[in-house]
Order: sequence, then C-alpha cells, then structure tokens
Amino acid sequence: MALTAVRPAADITPAPGLDPVGATPMMAQYIEIKAANPDCLLFYRMGDFYELFFADAEIASRALGIVLTKRGKHAGSEIPMCGVPVERSDDYLNRLIALGHRVAVCEQTEDPAEAKKRGPKSVVRREVVRLVTPGTITEDRLLDPARANLLLAIGRRKTGEGAVAYGLAAVDISTGRFSLSEVPAGDLAGAIARHDPREIVLSEAIHADPALTRIWQESRAAIVPLAQAELEPAAAERRLREQYGVSTLDGFGQFTRAEIAAAGAALLYIARTQLAARPPLAIPTREDPGATLAIDAATRANLELTRTLSGERTGSLLATIDRTVTANGARLLAEHLAGPLTNLEAIARRHEAVAHLVENGPLRAGLRDALARAPDLARALSRTGLGRAGPRDLAAIRDGLAAAADLEARLSAVPDLPEDLVRLAGHLEQVDADLIATLTAALADELPLSRRDGGFVRPGYHPEIDEARILGQDSRKVIAALQARYAEQTGCRTLRIKHNNLLGYFIEVPQSIGEACLKGLQSEFVHRQTMVDAMRFTSVELGALESKISGAADRALALEAAVFDDLTARILAGAETIAEVAEALAGLDVAASHAELAVELDWRRPVVDDSLSFVVVGGRHPVVEAALRRAGEPFIANDCDLSGDTRGRIRLITGPNMGGKSTFLRQNALIAVLAQMGAFVPAAEARIGRIDRLFSRVGAADDLARGQSTFMVEMVETAAILNQATRRSLVILDEIGRGTATFDGLSIAWACLEHLHEVNACRALFATHFHELTALGDRLARLENATLKVAEHRDGVVFLHEVVPGIAERSYGLQVARLAGLPGSVVARAGSILKSLEKAERGRPARARIDDLPLFAALAPPPPPEPPPEDPLGALLDAIDPDALTPREALDALYRLKRQRAGRG
Repeated sequence: MALTAVRPAADITPAPGLDPVGATPMMAQYIEIKAANPDCLLFYRMGDFYELFFADAEIASRALGIVLTKRGKHAGSEIPMCGVPVERSDDYLNRLIALGHRVAVCEQTEDPAEAKKRGPKSVVRREVVRLVTPGTITEDRLLDPARANLLLAIGRRKTGEGAVAYGLAAVDISTGRFSLSEVPAGDLAGAIARHDPREIVLSEAIHADPALTRIWQESRAAIVPLAQAELEPAAAERRLREQYGVSTLDGFGQFTRAEIAAAGAALLYIARTQLAARPPLAIPTREDPGATLAIDAATRANLELTRTLSGERTGSLLATIDRTVTANGARLLAEHLAGPLTNLEAIARRHEAVAHLVENGPLRAGLRDALARAPDLARALSRTGLGRAGPRDLAAIRDGLAAAADLEARLSAVPDLPEDLVRLAGHLEQVDADLIATLTAALADELPLSRRDGGFVRPGYHPEIDEARILGQDSRKVIAALQARYAEQTGCRTLRIKHNNLLGYFIEVPQSIGEACLKGLQSEFVHRQTMVDAMRFTSVELGALESKISGAADRALALEAAVFDDLTARILAGAETIAEVAEALAGLDVAASHAELAVELDWRRPVVDDSLSFVVVGGRHPVVEAALRRAGEPFIANDCDLSGDTRGRIRLITGPNMGGKSTFLRQNALIAVLAQMGAFVPAAEARIGRIDRLFSRVGAADDLARGQSTFMVEMVETAAILNQATRRSLVILDEIGRGTATFDGLSIAWACLEHLHEVNACRALFATHFHELTALGDRLARLENATLKVAEHRDGVVFLHEVVPGIAERSYGLQVARLAGLPGSVVARAGSILKSLEKAERGRPARARIDDLPLFAALAPPPPPEPPPEDPLGALLDAIDPDALTPREALDALYRLKRQRAGRG
C-alpha cells in the first residue's frame, strides 16, 4: 500500500536514477529500503545518527534548518546527506510531523560485530520498525497533552435513490479510543470538523469525488488515499474480527456497512504504520445519529469554540473554560465542547454532578488535589501495549492508579452522590492495590527515559540485580575483600589478586612462599604460572567471580529487562480495567473543572428541557468577559428571549457598529453550547429548549484560495442554514447581504428573514444595518425588534452595549469612522453627502417600501399583469397600413394623428 499524502509540506519522491547497481553495499541497502517506503522521509540509523540521503536530505534540510552535506557519489553525482542525533530525534520528528510529513524509522537490527563475521564488506542489517505519521504518533514529546490525536477513516455506502452516507472511524492509538458513526453527505464536513483529526484515511474513490473536493481543501489534516482494492467490505470485517479475536461482530452492536468499511480502513492503515506492534484499541463504540448537537464547520470557526480564526487555542472558548488539572481531562473537555449532547437525561446528569461539586467545596478541592497528582494514565497504558513504554510510563500508571484509589476513598465517604459521580466512583473501585504495591516496590525513585538505560529497578527488589550492580560498580571492593580473605587463610600478607589481559584475574604470591601456599590450599588454588620472583594461581571462586564481573553490566541490564517485561505483563493483564479508570479520572476532572469555573466566575446552572424555550437572563460572553476582566473593565450583561410562539422567536437587532451586536449574537450561541455540553453558563438564569442544530453566520472573509469572494462565502454559508435549519435549531445571522449592492443586499436579507420565519420556523437572532427590515416587525408574527443603546455626547457617541426593545434610529457610522481615526476632512465630507442622501430618501420612507411588497409567506404565483392603459394614438397607428396608402392618404393620416395629439393635450 502506498501511503500517499495529498497535502504534505513537500512531495517526497526518490531522486531520479536511484538504482542500487553500482552503489556501495551500504548505499544499495539504503536505496532498497527507500524504494519500499517511497512516500516517507527515511531516518536511516548509522551509529548515533539518523541519516537522510538524496531528495530526503534536501527536504529535511530545508524543513529542519540543518546543514546539507555530501557523502560520496552515486551514478556520477554527489549524494546529498544530512542527519539528526538519535538522542534528539523526537524534536526533529515533531517538526516534520507538524509540517505534514511521514517518517520511516529504520533501525540497526544487528550487532556490527555479527555483521563483520560475514565478511569485511558486510553491511549491518537494518529494518523499518515503524512509520511515524501525524495520526499515529504515541510519544509524549510528539503529542499535545490537551488534544486528542485522532486518525479519522472514512467509508461510504449508498442509501437508495442516489443518496449516500459516510461512515467515520475515529481512532486515537495514543489512548486506545475507537468510535464509529455514520452521517448523511450534507453533514460530512461538520462531522470532520467536530473530530478535528490530525490525519484522514479514505479510499481513492472518495477522495476523487468532485462534490467533496472543498472538504479536503479546507481540512487541516493530512489526507491519505488508499487503493480501493485494499478496502473490500469482507476484508474490513475480517480485520475487525482479527483485531479483537472474535468470530462475529454481533457482540459489539449493529454497525452499518459504511462504518465497518471505515473501521477496516483505519485498522489497515494502523497495521501498515505500526508494523509488528499492535495497539490495544478499545472495543469500538457507535455514536447514535443525532446524539450530539450538529454544528457545521463554518459555525465552529465563527464561534471559535476550540481555536480562534487564526488557529490558536488561546482566545478560544475552550481555553477560557478549561480548569482541568490532568491531560486526559483536558482532552475530554475538548471532546465535550466539540460535541454537546442532545439527550436531556445525560445533560441533566452532568449538570447534577457539577452542581454537587459547586455546593461541596471541600470535596471539589480534595478531588482536584488528588487529580493533579495523576499523570496521563491513558497514554502511558497505550505505549505499554505497543511495546514503546519506558520506566516513566510504568511509574505514570502506578501514580495514576494511586491517585484513583485516593479519589475513590474520598468519594465513598460522601453520601448521596449524584448518578454520574456514583458511576465514575464505581470504575475507581476496580483499582488493583497489589499492582500499585508491586510497581512501588519495583521502581526506583529516579527513573531513566528508556528501559535500555537501566537503573530503574529499586535496590532490594531483586537480589540478583543488586549483586550484578555491586559487581559492575564496586568490583574493586569485591576483589579487595576476596584478597583479604585469602591472605588471612594463607597467612601471606603479601598475597595479591591482580589482572591482565592475558590471564584475567589471578592470585600472586612471592615465590619463596608459593609452595607453602600451594600445599596449604591445594583444594582451592590451581597453579597458573611460575615467574622468577613470584607464583600465580587461580581458584574456582575467583574464576566464577571474574565471569560475574566481566558480564555484570550486561547481566544487570538483562535482569532489569526481565523485570520490566514482567511488570508490563501484569499491567496489560488488567489493561481494560486501567483504561476504565483513566476514563473515570478524566470524567471527574471535567466535572470538577466545570464546578471550579462556576464558583470562580459566578456561572449558573441552566435548565435544558424538551420545550422550544430560549430564555437567558443577564447573559454574558465568556471570552469577552474574561478579556475585560483582565483589563479591569466590567461586562454589560443582556437578556435574550426567543421563546414565544406568537412573538419573539426571531429577534431582529439593529444598532451601530461597535455597539455589541456580534458579541450579543455569539454569547447566546455559546451559552447554548455550554448548557448542552453539561457546563454551567455565564448568566443569572437560562432556560433552553433542546437544540438539534446550531448555525452561525457572523463576520466575513474572502476565500481567495477557492476563488470565492466575501459575498460568495456569505451566500454559501447562508444557503446551508436556510436549507438545513429545523424548528429546533438556533440560528445566528449577522449582516446578511452587506457584501453586495445596497438594494441587492436588502432584498436578500429580507427574503432570508421571511424564510427563517415562515419555512424554518426556528429560533434566530438576526442582526442587520438595513433599517428598512425593522418594518417587518408588524407583519411577521414571531419577529421582534431590538437595538443596542447609544448615548450621544456632543459630536460623539457612547456605546452602552445594552440590548433593548426597539429600533435603531441611526447607524452612527460617521461617529465610528471618527473614532477609528479617519481624517477630519473625510468625515466632514461624508457628513454632507449623508445629509443629501437622507433628504432624497425622505419622500419615500421605509414603511412605504415594505408595504408595497407581499410577504414571502404567501408563496403564491404572481398576479396576472394589469392591462396597459388606453392609448388612442397607438390605436390609430395600429390601424394604418403604410404599404396600402397613397401619398394623399398618408398625408391625411398624419394630420389626423396631429389633431388627436392636440386633442389629448
């Protein structure tokens, strides 16, 4: 399978003429391995460096800013080369992965000494041990601890009448998460945006579909198309069965063909990138359709839920509300925010858990203190299952389980816990105390990063390791102790134990007493050599000691490796339970985070029910309020009521720029998101009827990369809203129609407002500068007008940021222009032009223009055209046949026409 990325930072292709014929043995080996991994940068291990050659070296040199050198020649040309130290390779890998590259890590799999035995020109065996790709990394130093590292695979099936549905398999091998879902074609972009994957795997056919081109262009993820022949449905199901060692998938639930196809594609890609390693994935769970609030990609971007429009986490809603103290909790919080719930019972359970922790401050503080001591249990467990764990990962599992035991003890002492906290505490009860004790006894206080470094087993845990260490570290003391004992036994104070490369360790005594020593200890000493002035002996004990000393370091490492393998096996035996504990820790962290936030910022519990209510009292924008608080300024809270069946389902908001319209619109959308994700909200009170879809069209930007203007982008996003919004949806629209000519924009905004009212019948906030639209408040039953209060002061204005019923009298554009620093002459000239335009408009007020047009609600065919007014002159002309008139008759006809005209005059 060719792992071809659609959008890598640079195309990776072998340099022309890479033929192993004529190459040195080492370079021939490199070319052969590179040919098997053509679409990856090849990290080729040579001693303490990973070297890159040919095109790979040129790409890596530019990407990493490292020196490009040369090494020999191939096919008559010098070979470009660059390299990175093995001990710092993770840093370089991180940079390459961030740029969209994939890297094949090629290690030496043979001792150089063994290679030499095959001949002086033999090359050390090397093999690619793994492919490092954006969606399959597991190393802590390459991962963002607060962000899930998802690989998203996509499958497709026909649903009848030409329609298709897409299956999504979201896999995070750094934690073992595995979920499946299916969405209709229209929701695919929104589903991808919700998962926010690092890498997307799909068939070549799906990738080549013209209808989906825009999705791939907009995605931040690396895109990897796979050959269709490798993604047969039967093969996909077989991979799933083999992954979990089952003969049927019935026990996992009912999956659609598209979901199974996506799961199979994900497992295929993971197998190809991880090679021999098999990640311990959780049993796939199926997300029910409609279980989460549908938010399309444009709305997510407009509302800046998890990142700002510039792509930064800082300044987003997620960064503002995050009070988690664990990495696993931070990732779960982001997942909850990306997919707020629609199930009322589940939402209520989350709110109840948060409320309990808000009211019980000591419990909340104790939980957060214990959680802060819990390392990233989920990722440490995943690395253990992949065989990539180090001693610190084992310690992380130990400390995570110990924190879980502490949390369970705290929760068990609290009566009347809410259902969610009871459920989470139940998972913590499964902690294996014996495993914690074993890991505590086995692991030293100071731990190396890699098991290969040794020294991680605690002294006293394994006697043979202690002995080997003593021999390796204190061999002189051991030899001196043996020498003293032999000297005492023989009575020879000049007895010495020495060492040379020929004999190794030996006992040496003066020749004058050598025979006496030999006679006295014949059973122990064996004569080795007689010198002019000395005799040399050995003993069985000394020979055994020499063997131990010479292999002490290697033996200590081997014994520690065995201990490591034993500890790993014990951990993996309880992997399923440990994974549940990790999930429980994350759930507790999120609930405690929401509670801490609510107490800190005075957020209140919302009511989410099955009505069509939307009442927010004293609502605030969480991100803007946080920014104002840092500046020492207050935030002006505002109410919002979109609940009425007769009035107010749509609020039409007018007012000046800088008055706060966009802030008001966004804050109500964010309050709805927070409420349905299970958090408290920045408001004095909130009652929200369950929302199924959230749409936001706020702000404008060109999309020149796709050849779309500001207005085109605006219309595309507005079209999606009008085509998909339901009665349960919440729609936020700001300045529709402002990107085109005034009357074009006014007519589009007018028609959109009527469509929302009559067809979508949804709850909506509609901000506009077209004051003419406010007259619709008397004609659309469920529409109410609101405006932002402004206080005029001398030649300027003060924006009060207060939303009140009514209509804005002016737009105050000139005042805003003056505040922005436009030259005074420009502002003055604009003022005179504005007066002229307003004077011309007074004879045709907005009320008359609105009344002249029927409502969109009528949806009736246009009336027949009215008959034209009588035209006597036209009738006379129609009666004349010029070709049949004589000159005299033509002159008479002309006189008749003149008389007729004179008579009309």
